[in-house]
Amino acid sequence: MTTETATDTETDNDNDTDNDNDTDVFEEHRPVLLGVAYRMLGRVTDAEDVVQEAWLRWSRADRGEVREPRGYLVRVTTRLAIDRLRQVKARGETYVGPWLPEPYVTAFGDTVPDAAERAVLADSVSLALLVVLESLSPLERAVFVLREAFAYPYAEIAAVLDRGEAAVRQLAGRARRHVDERRPRYQVDPAERRELTERFLAAAAEGDLAGLMSLLAPDVRLVGDSGGKSKAPLRVLETADHVGRFLVGVARKGVPDLSYRFLEVNGGPAVLLLSAGRPDSVFQIDVLDGRVQAVYVIRNPDKLRALDTVGR
Repeated sequence: MTTETATDTETDNDNDTDNDNDTDVFEEHRPVLLGVAYRMLGRVTDAEDVVQEAWLRWSRADRGEVREPRGYLVRVTTRLAIDRLRQVKARGETYVGPWLPEPYVTAFGDTVPDAAERAVLADSVSLALLVVLESLSPLERAVFVLREAFAYPYAEIAAVLDRGEAAVRQLAGRARRHVDERRPRYQVDPAERRELTERFLAAAAEGDLAGLMSLLAPDVRLVGDSGGKSKAPLRVLETADHVGRFLVGVARKGVPDLSYRFLEVNGGPAVLLLSAGRPDSVFQIDVLDGRVQAVYVIRNPDKLRALDTVGR
């Protein structure tokens, strides 16, 4: 029979305390890590996988070599995200139809970010921006995310990426020019977007072509993401006439046992459509000068799984 000494007990308690502290530190920084990973990958599930791997590495790390936990965790998460992004690009998989990011719920119900936080979210995780970021190289994307979304100094980004500061500045300049040339400029007033979203939803649900035409900009675009796994346009629809008539056609066909929930996705108001209580699609609009400039419809079931609990 083995007798446990007081020293053994104290050692075990110390280890438990250390483990609890490690967990507390990681959980404190988890939102930032998830934010970095999602902006890098555009996929909530992949971002969560990367953060989980970062936790495993954190739990095994030599604490004597970790000077600053946040810096260490951001570095590990960013490098893991770069590796994941390179793997995706290397596979060269052909996506069926237009691609949109997996919707990232930033507010639901009474949980609403304050004005400053909302502005940051709308600018750094918008669907339009993440589509543009897909065309950057993994390193350019990492520099852009850390600099523009999290305001990291160039010296710290250089340390994260194990690159010289001059090289990081070049990457940042190239990424910024690329994004500025391709990112559309929309208004982000949440009240106006919410009001237009409600009017758009009502007109679309009723198949009201005249009502839709009064809301749609002449050069409006509709981007539908199905991944070839559900019904959605396999190309981007353009002009108010094409978009309006498409939406009226969808309304006429109907959705079985339709219901909906308002929520905030990627920093802006959106609508989750449900069929028999299960996610059917998410749609969001972008607005400029009081008219709908872009309509995003996400119907790929793989991208809606995380929203299943929102509808319940």
